[in-house]
Amino acid sequence: MTFRPVMTRRAFAATASALSLSVLLGACGAPGGSSTAAYPSQAVEIMVPAAAGGGWDSTGRALQKVMESEKISSKPVEVFNIEGGGGATGLSQLQGDKGDPHKLMMTGLVMIGSLKKANSPVKLTDSTPIATLTAEAEAFVVPASSKFKTITDVVEAFKADPASVTFGGGSAGGSDHLVVGQLIKAAGAQPSNIKYVGYSGGGEATAGILSGDVAVGVSGISEFEGQIESGDMRLLAISSAEKRDVAGSPAPTLKEAGFDVDFNNWRAIVAAPGISEEETKEVTALIDKVHTSQAWADVREKNGWTDFYRSGDEAKKFINDETTRVAGLLEELGL
Repeated sequence: MTFRPVMTRRAFAATASALSLSVLLGACGAPGGSSTAAYPSQAVEIMVPAAAGGGWDSTGRALQKVMESEKISSKPVEVFNIEGGGGATGLSQLQGDKGDPHKLMMTGLVMIGSLKKANSPVKLTDSTPIATLTAEAEAFVVPASSKFKTITDVVEAFKADPASVTFGGGSAGGSDHLVVGQLIKAAGAQPSNIKYVGYSGGGEATAGILSGDVAVGVSGISEFEGQIESGDMRLLAISSAEKRDVAGSPAPTLKEAGFDVDFNNWRAIVAAPGISEEETKEVTALIDKVHTSQAWADVREKNGWTDFYRSGDEAKKFINDETTRVAGLLEELGL
């Protein structure tokens, strides 16, 4: 006769509890944010730290569309807007998502300048860099009824009376403001005399330009291309030295007009601070898939965005270097 050990009620309960805990940890992930589940394990949220209608907004929503239409993300991708402070409000909110790899944020050159100008206690480096995405030349535009026919007309009016020319674009200290400063400096005038109106989003900037609240509008080419094509705005110049067509016609450049400026705005995506190295790699792999897709190439071509992809350590170094460079540029231009 064979005797088999009998499990006591207490031992059975302990074993069941251990199994339950093991199953729970396997489903939800171990403490500290690591998880055995494939990324993403829940909805991915992309914050646009500005109003709808601008460059960050269009880039974030393009990412969303490609991730979902190409089934790159196995979970829903949500985009939402947080306005204020040239991105400072959104960046501060991202700090509250520390350790969550599903919380992403659009950013770029604009934010670095805005944070520096506002003396923000939170820096772009207080996030987890994932990748730089695109670069885009800036466009100088005026309403169709404007007296300014060329960018030289604008510069000459500014040199005669700086108060007579008001420029408008994204947040003060951002890329739009910086490129105006570079133009005025290249023309031999004083950038600190610039009158500049900063708008919280591309939609507001477009309305301000068309209504005549500002004399000259400045922003990424894609934000104005529709109005240029319809004839509501006149394109005076683009900021890149490289030639390109805008609304079907060759665009004049600042260099062609005699101003030594070659400037491109870049955009990037970062994650919440405090995520692990493994989670950073998982988020980066997701964005890598977007970047290598034909759908994303089509988006870039449609919007006139130059491919400016850097990821991982390269993206981190670039953003750190740009933070230093832009700070120096702001001081140099007196902005």
